[in-house]
Amino acid sequence: MSHETKSVDFQTLSKIRTFQKHESEARSYCRSFPAVFTKARGSFMTDMHGQEYLDFLSGAGSLNYGHNDPEMKSALVDYLMEDGIGHSLDMHSAAKAKFIDAFNRYILKPRGLQYRIQFTGPTGTNSVESAIKLARKITGRKQVIAFTNGFHGVTQGALACTANTHHRSASASTLCGVDRYPYDGYMGEGVDTSEYLEKMLTDKSSGQDAPAAILVEGVQGEGGLNVASMAWLKNIARIARKAGAMLILDEIQAGVGRAGQFFSFENAGIEPDLICLSKSLSGMGLPMAVTLIRPDLDFWKPGEHNGTFRGNCHAFITAATAIEKYWSNPAFERGIAKRAEIVTDALQTIFERNDNVSIGLKGRGMMQGIEMASGELADQVVAECFKEHLIIETCGNEGQVVKVFAALNIELEDLRNGLNTLARAVAKVSAQADKAELNKQGVKA
Repeated sequence: MSHETKSVDFQTLSKIRTFQKHESEARSYCRSFPAVFTKARGSFMTDMHGQEYLDFLSGAGSLNYGHNDPEMKSALVDYLMEDGIGHSLDMHSAAKAKFIDAFNRYILKPRGLQYRIQFTGPTGTNSVESAIKLARKITGRKQVIAFTNGFHGVTQGALACTANTHHRSASASTLCGVDRYPYDGYMGEGVDTSEYLEKMLTDKSSGQDAPAAILVEGVQGEGGLNVASMAWLKNIARIARKAGAMLILDEIQAGVGRAGQFFSFENAGIEPDLICLSKSLSGMGLPMAVTLIRPDLDFWKPGEHNGTFRGNCHAFITAATAIEKYWSNPAFERGIAKRAEIVTDALQTIFERNDNVSIGLKGRGMMQGIEMASGELADQVVAECFKEHLIIETCGNEGQVVKVFAALNIELEDLRNGLNTLARAVAKVSAQADKAELNKQGVKA
């Protein structure tokens, strides 16, 4: 029996065996959560037996407003009942116009930003692919600069920019055209890695070819919740402009409020040439991705980068509703900050009480976590949380960071309850680690 079916009832086990028999071994998240889920609302998912689970995973950041938001659901149902068009390629539709208007009114204009919106295929990796392709087309160059611990997707071009060996090793062909540099903080405190990048790009004997683009995340989600300082991001933007390279901000996970503001780079005072958005953009977890392009850089010819499912009108409806409901009101952003403070305080307490198994706090906004001493310990914390009906996952180069990805609008009581569950799980794993170490030394616990 695989580890994904331990300690479950017979009815659930029989369902899980269906997946084991017929679904690819590529399945991942389900291995940590041996349950069969049937419905979800807000911050809770419910299994086939009616057991509720508090969701601190939020669809890997694709459900920033929780499950089945009533207003989004109502807008989508009304649209369906009126026979609203579902699939439109890139033809004009009222649903697309609704999204574009809302996005410009409530997201771009208040931030003094001007971008054209390219509707790519429905996933984040396709947005990254389009941005890389356009940067190469604009500059006539091939090389892209990406960073350590970066994650940008698993299709070929995006995968070349992704750093994690687990994902890269699955590729059957050479991953090329990318030069990798250390992210902010990678070399430890007191080392400004942007200075190294600038030196390499300005020294004609460095061996670094002129890049088409510099691709970076404001906060590295899958890479371990590594945070770039605003000063570092500002330097990267300056260096890109000086080198004649396109600055691409991958906002797929950190964007749409997850890092605290709609865009993770806002406080840096920069205007990226290209911005990649997906995940929570649709508001309801529906497939949707866009690439934002500075108007003077929209060099595409008709159909030059396309995708059959770039016209998901159902996603346009829910995305527009989400923007109008949440981002039209400044109080929503203040609410994110309040919840982020609660998370920080709770994680700090966990860290102080369990320093034998935890290294420190990671992330910012509503993408924070506790870094454990190993991926094995982090997995144990996840398993203990699930026993108490909390769904939470890990990230980082060794899966060592337990990440809190609660909904941005989670009820405060639910947020605190989940953090208390996490605290108990870490304490239990800590005690077990202590006992194991004593046994190893031949000391009775």
